[in-house]
Amino acid sequence: MKIEALRVKNFKAFKEIKLTNLPAISVFIGANGTGKTTLFDVFGFLRDALQDNVRVALQKRGGFKEVITRGETGAIEIEIKFREYDDRTHSPLVTYSLIIELDNNQPVVKREVLKYRRGAKGQPWHFLDFKKGSGMAITNESSYEDKESKETKEEQTVDSPDILALKGLGQFQRFKAANSFRKLIESWHVSDFHIGDARPSQETGYAEHLSTRGENMALVAQFMYENHRPIFNEILEKMAQRVPGVSNVEATDTEDGRILLRFQDGSFKDPFIARYVSDGTIKMFAYLLLLHDPNPHPLLCVEEPENQLYPSLFGGLVEEFRDYADKGGQVMISTHSPDVLNHIKLSEIFCLSKKQGITVIERASENPLLVDLIKEGDLPGALWKQGLFTGINP
Repeated sequence: MKIEALRVKNFKAFKEIKLTNLPAISVFIGANGTGKTTLFDVFGFLRDALQDNVRVALQKRGGFKEVITRGETGAIEIEIKFREYDDRTHSPLVTYSLIIELDNNQPVVKREVLKYRRGAKGQPWHFLDFKKGSGMAITNESSYEDKESKETKEEQTVDSPDILALKGLGQFQRFKAANSFRKLIESWHVSDFHIGDARPSQETGYAEHLSTRGENMALVAQFMYENHRPIFNEILEKMAQRVPGVSNVEATDTEDGRILLRFQDGSFKDPFIARYVSDGTIKMFAYLLLLHDPNPHPLLCVEEPENQLYPSLFGGLVEEFRDYADKGGQVMISTHSPDVLNHIKLSEIFCLSKKQGITVIERASENPLLVDLIKEGDLPGALWKQGLFTGINP
């Protein structure tokens, strides 16, 4: 899956933003408080709303009145346009839109639509179209490719108007479009990695994918070692190249039935357990586990990956993100680091700023001055330090 466009209205500081032609890697820059975290939280909100319901997702963020843009009394709107890449030459453009409002002081799904469009000018098929818990779904999805066929609809009702129809219908294979998009949302990874969570030993168990906070890192390392040894060996090689002294990493069982990460330094006989290893070492190992996942997340959002890392590591880390995108995962990064930006293309950079309390997002490659300076040999990071990205289109 590749997200091609995103529109958000009345979500926190986003009175209305539109992002189009999103690249495989998108990098968002801006001063503190301009909305970088909010942008990633749009994806986290959708995932929470799918896993629980809209009311719970809002409560996690302070409730509807705290999420809706201050001064606005209408509805919260999120629209995502994406394509699924498979063996077909031309996959259809898919649009998912969600509108949430208050009804009797309770949040409800005012409207939820999942639709495909046939070609640039073709009429869209509404595979799912619900209002306040009731609506319809297409039952003859397999006929979509036949341009002469017409929709066959089935009326459905979910248990509550704050539940996404995508959650209910997406459980059934016969509603393939809803089922596919549900799985994609559930597979999004919005990183909220915490060094402190990754250090302690972990109860024995099983984990294939690194969690958003990283507390299961030891279990993932063990899984990779036991089931994907060549990939794990590649991770160790990169750790040895990028973190001087680290020659091996292992996940070992403790007497009380826990899993502990141990890092071997070639200069010492005994390995160091995770709580005595530097923050940068822990974070680099976590990123390598995440970026070498045998089943990449369709969307990976990472805030300020430069924190705790030495600047000389940034170039290699950006290349890891590019390799991840080449494998099929779309990457979104926020950063304050000029050293990170020096490894990013101008077409991949988006600048966030605040105007009268409302976030504005502008594409760096649409500013003629920045384009000319890059052509003359300037690096994006240097231009960022000079303040040329701030308010790029005043």
